[in-house]
Amino acid sequence: MSPAAAVEVQPDDSHVDQEIAACLSVDAPRSFFLFAGAGSGKTRSLVTALQHIQKTMSDRLRMKGQRVAVITFTNAASDEIKSRLLFDPLIEVRTIHSFSWSLIEGLNNDIREWLKGDLAEDIAALKAEEAKGRKGTKASVTRIGKIESKSRRLQNLPNIKRFTYSPVGDNRGRDALNHAEVLKLTAHFLRTKPAMQSILAGRHPVLLIDESQDTNKHLVEALFAAQASLKSKLVLGLLGDMMQRIYSDGKDGLGTDLPADWARPNKVINHRCPKRVVSLINRVRSTTDKQHQETPAAAPEGVVRFFILPSETQNKPNEEGAIRAYMAEVTGDVNWSQPRAVKTLTLEHRMAASRLGFLEAFSALYDYESWRTSFLEGSLPVFRFFSELVLPLMKARTAKDRFAVARIMKTHSPLLSAGALKQSEDTRTLLAEVDGLLVKLERLWDDNGDPSLLQVLQFIAKFNLLQLPDALVVHGSGEIEAAGAASSAADEEEDRQSERDLAIQAFLKAPFSQIEPMAEYLAGKARFDTHQGVKGLEFDRVMVIMDDTEARGFLFKYEDLFGGKAAGERTVEATKRLFYVTASRAKESLALVAYSTAPDRIRTFVLAQGWFDPKEIVMDVHTQ
Repeated sequence: MSPAAAVEVQPDDSHVDQEIAACLSVDAPRSFFLFAGAGSGKTRSLVTALQHIQKTMSDRLRMKGQRVAVITFTNAASDEIKSRLLFDPLIEVRTIHSFSWSLIEGLNNDIREWLKGDLAEDIAALKAEEAKGRKGTKASVTRIGKIESKSRRLQNLPNIKRFTYSPVGDNRGRDALNHAEVLKLTAHFLRTKPAMQSILAGRHPVLLIDESQDTNKHLVEALFAAQASLKSKLVLGLLGDMMQRIYSDGKDGLGTDLPADWARPNKVINHRCPKRVVSLINRVRSTTDKQHQETPAAAPEGVVRFFILPSETQNKPNEEGAIRAYMAEVTGDVNWSQPRAVKTLTLEHRMAASRLGFLEAFSALYDYESWRTSFLEGSLPVFRFFSELVLPLMKARTAKDRFAVARIMKTHSPLLSAGALKQSEDTRTLLAEVDGLLVKLERLWDDNGDPSLLQVLQFIAKFNLLQLPDALVVHGSGEIEAAGAASSAADEEEDRQSERDLAIQAFLKAPFSQIEPMAEYLAGKARFDTHQGVKGLEFDRVMVIMDDTEARGFLFKYEDLFGGKAAGERTVEATKRLFYVTASRAKESLALVAYSTAPDRIRTFVLAQGWFDPKEIVMDVHTQ
């Protein structure tokens, strides 16, 4: 083949950005769905589209007081896009919850009326369940508690003048909406109020949604309805890939049943993964849809190995160390021998927390659903008090960094506030007293001790060393038992308030040593992560740990994927998407580790499916 002929067959996605730019026309606006598989440069196309808007529509937007809206999945993604666009105020980048609240904030009467109906429906459903259920059981007690709390909230609605909400807060006040309510309200208003649709289009003539496959289905459907009513005034651009859907509340079949006048640009090149990984993920998704990715000619070949071990394997971390050594040998990449140079992906957060040694602290906060979003984003005040205040303070003390200690204490200690310093007759004596308290605090770690979070908190509270978050005040004072008894009789807030206190109590029982590794994990700096944490990211060396027994999940099961159930079953398709997301993070080499109750069956299945060659499957790493 001549060089010219070789160039002709090279895959080319350059037309995609041009197709999107054509949709973003003032004279002929057109909505679109961009299919962008793993490693295809979806974010780059999103930024390119926004830069096109900056060049061609800025004057028009300013003249009409409008802004382009971009919905992202995480705050980190939002910050990344903002920085690439040089923080242009004409481009409003928000998470889904933040964007939804921006539309409905201040509509207090409408919100109140919706809540009346929603709470009444919930109460009626709970009463019906209670009438059919057994009395005296834990489920019955829970139902009765919810009926009482929702009834109190319903009765209190007329007294609320203004509803509040924080996309990253715990939203626990009587006037606060929770995350799910904000999404439901926004979707309902967009579907039922033409004025809300006009407000949306008037503010944002262009709305682009990143990771649209995981965007709440009710809101997506409402946005489709708004776009259908205002085609000449609203461009709706969805970017995503259904194979990378990992949350259950996304819209099923998104992108397959679009309006006839929508554009359907398609990115087919995977710029991230080596050829062997792309051929694997193509094969895996071939039974789900017809999307097929290609690789540039210059892409490396890459190395993939599939390790199958019995579920009852003893000392799994040691086995995984042996696997890393094996990968270092077969790839010639010595970095495989360094645990921190390998990104290890697990099925579930608890699995990573267990292996990294902070399961107790993590589970306590993660299991409290009302806090889950803010906790995983690292913005939960209860956690940040320890991770961003106490931990840096103690590390600064250990490092004898007097300047860092002084900075923290002057900013966060009531003892050294401007008012306290002004009232002090002898500043030197006050500083010496504070230093003496810090010395006593350090003694909690004497003799290699590992105090509980509660011990640390109560010492700090006793001497007023640091300003406590509101949620920790009663726990620091030691009065939580009395407060819990009182609130059980006349708590005006939802029952999630008492659940909150139980979550905090469980969290405070954990040792302080769990804070640092948990902070690293939530910041994405740990060697372990989950599919949720790495969506959109890439790593040179990836190890995927597949262990149903340890993960104890019910939505994802690798045993089902590998021949345990037929294709099309719910857990099979959900786990296949998870497999696709995790495997497609690898830039150079990939190790897949499956713990199974039936290793031979799994080997037979993956060979029959053509996912791996026999030489790529390792049943016993020690005999290779």
